[in-house]
Parts: sequence; structure tokens; C-alpha cells
Amino acid sequence: MKAPKVLEGIKPAHIGCTKEDIAPIVVMPGDPLRAKYIADNFLRDAKLVNDTRNMFAFTGYYKDIRITVMGSGMGMPSISIYAFELFYFFGVEKIIRVGSCGGLIPELNISDIVVADMAYNEGSFAYAYNGDPTHLALANKELNQKILDSARELGINPKTGTINTTENFDFYSDFQSVLNRIPKNIHVIAAEMEAFALFHIADSFEKQASCILTVVDSKFSKNFMSQDEREKSLNESIILALESIIK
Repeated sequence: MKAPKVLEGIKPAHIGCTKEDIAPIVVMPGDPLRAKYIADNFLRDAKLVNDTRNMFAFTGYYKDIRITVMGSGMGMPSISIYAFELFYFFGVEKIIRVGSCGGLIPELNISDIVVADMAYNEGSFAYAYNGDPTHLALANKELNQKILDSARELGINPKTGTINTTENFDFYSDFQSVLNRIPKNIHVIAAEMEAFALFHIADSFEKQASCILTVVDSKFSKNFMSQDEREKSLNESIILALESIIK
């Protein structure tokens, strides 16, 4: 199924820049301040191109290739707005989400990197978006392979598998009941809150989207990655995303 139609002549309501300001390849962290961090520390000649609603987007150069880094906000409703506008209005071809997740299997340790093959969501996002009753959304295989190739070159050993995109922060909800309702043939390894929407929207436009996650907590551990530790640990996934998006 394809993307829903929008009103003729409508303009983007949440990204306040020109099409030329946005590069065709985008790295998308959840936190807009992390977008600024990436621009400040990894891009050359980065320029702030959007600050509408403080959802910062910066366009600059990584290894002489023009790239945009933009925050998505938290949850599927937020990332769906920005992903849709980027694909529909700004001609973006590829988005890699970089974010954090909670581990759901004992084999995942704090600071491990996860590359999602697909995302499961038990809700009605896909049906509301374009009438598709699916609860599974696939990452782009070609883009994922580039991520895995880049990881091998960088000496990174990510875990791959299905992730669970939740509609509540797991620690603030009856998360075990959510896990108990997942069909037995779907084996989720980590939980986050955005990837399903990103994958589904990208697929509706026949564009590419992938998701790289850093494990910051685990169902099997009482340890939590601190804010400072998150910033340092996420550098690895940021570099992996940047190297992959330019291939």
C-alpha cells in the first residue's frame, strides 16, 4: 500500500526550510540536542536549517558528502510527522534512525549495538496511516547490508533481530503484558518507540530506512546507562550511521 494523499498545494507544517536545505540522506536521532551534538562533532560546515518547535535539523558534510542530521522527537506520532515530511516534501531518499533501546534477551548487554531487521507494533499505526492492517514493518535490506558492511569495517559486532516498537515507555507501563501478547512466532530482542513508524512510512514511499540502537538498559539487569555514558556510547552508533548513510 502506498502513502496517503495530502491536500493539493499543502506545505510542510513542521519543517521550516526550503527543499534545498535538506540533503537526500538523513541521520535521525530522537533528541534534537543530539542532532546538534552530531553536527558539532562529526559534520563539517554544518548549518542550522530548521528550528521549528525546537526540532533542530543541521545540514553539513561528512567526508565531503552532504548530509542532514535531524531530531525526531519521542514516539511514533512524532517521528511519523518528520519522516513523512522529509520523504514527501523534501525528497529524502534514506533515513537511518540512531537511538537507544532496552534489551529483552539475556544475550544483549548494556552498550551493545542492535541493527533492526524489522519492528513489531501491536497497535493500529499502520492501519490509521494507510489502511494496512500489518503489525510488522521491515527495515530496508539494502541499507541494512550497508550498515553491517560498515560495522565489519569499523570492528563493530552488532546484534540483529526484530525489535518491539512500543506506545508507552516500558518502565512506565505494564510492559510484561505487552510482551505476553506478542505472537509466539515473533521473537523480539529489544524495545524502543519509533522504528515501526519510520519503516512503514519509508516503505509506503518506496524509500530506505534503517535503525541502529544502543542498549541502555535491560530486562535482565538492574544497571542503567547514565546520561554521560549514553553520550559516549552512542558515538559508536553515530559513526556507524554516518559511514553507512554515505555508501
